[in-house]
Amino acid sequence: MIYILSLLISISPPQKIRTNDTPNDAGGSITVEWAPSAEDSLLSGYEIWRSEARDTGFAMVGYVGRGIFKFRDLDDIENGRKYYYRVRGRTKNFEYTDFTQVSPPTIASYQWFNRGKVNTLVAVVTFMIILLYFVTTARRGKGLFVRKITGLDALDEAVGRATEMGRPVLYVPGLSSMSDVATIASINILQRVAKKVAEYDTPLIVPNRDPIVYMVTRQVVKEGYMEAGRPDSYNEDNIFFVTQSQFAYAAAVNGIMIREKPATNLFLGMFWAESLLLAETGNMTGAVQIAGTDSVTQLPFFVTACDYTIIGEELYAASAYLSKEPILLGSLKAQDGGKLIILLLVILGLIGSIFGSHFFAQLLSV
Repeated sequence: MIYILSLLISISPPQKIRTNDTPNDAGGSITVEWAPSAEDSLLSGYEIWRSEARDTGFAMVGYVGRGIFKFRDLDDIENGRKYYYRVRGRTKNFEYTDFTQVSPPTIASYQWFNRGKVNTLVAVVTFMIILLYFVTTARRGKGLFVRKITGLDALDEAVGRATEMGRPVLYVPGLSSMSDVATIASINILQRVAKKVAEYDTPLIVPNRDPIVYMVTRQVVKEGYMEAGRPDSYNEDNIFFVTQSQFAYAAAVNGIMIREKPATNLFLGMFWAESLLLAETGNMTGAVQIAGTDSVTQLPFFVTACDYTIIGEELYAASAYLSKEPILLGSLKAQDGGKLIILLLVILGLIGSIFGSHFFAQLLSV
């Protein structure tokens, strides 16, 4: 007992407590730091106490293990209010050292700008400059190179084939909802397809799995017919809701392909396990098939069973590729430019890491 008491008396308290408002945050946080006890190895950790008065009312708000000399207090901190702190060491037997001196008053506040996000700001500004450049270039009539996407180029040919054969075009906008990017991209393509079939006076069949997508596709197809100057040819019965059950929907679409024998099948959007069922059935009927999805797991099935496959981001680029709108083309080229810059930074970061420099790697941290 005497040994333990003498040991405790010899353990010095932590020193040099420092407190400051935590930088780069929205307030509600104060950072406490201190110098370790000279006998830090004899302690199990440190207790952090806080009060709104300098001399009374202290209560413990945190504990850190031995070897840690920094604590971020997030416990009911109010911006604009003064707080005082003190720290003491604790042994495994719950014996304590003396407290440090009470810290000066510290006030938490929010910061207007997070300096840790400067790289994000630079990236956004850089992307906006690239975007404005390409949009301006496109509006001036200068040609912007966009690589050829065979699946999209084949759309007109596929619709023309259906017209020559006197058979309908089947358009499946995927099985996902309107919150899916692939579905939105599919709707953009559907509008162009609807306009084209209206010009050729070819029936267009659009079965839907999602009720909201059904309402959107019906309106988009109607607008396509109106743009083509053929509103009288629009048949709303050809755009219909089937079911929300995945495989029941697939079975219904397969039945349509077998009964109606469309000359062209377009599978564009988000697909899951039913992709091969749809594509294989369409292949058996002898239809020209164009598929597109951003689902990596379903692409092999479409590549195997379809004539043309639009892969991943090619689906997103479809609206710009088909319409040639300056804003859309500029956005597409700006995205490519941004990806190129990121790729170069990744390569430079890799090379820098090999030689012990982490500058470029830190630029990519968010």
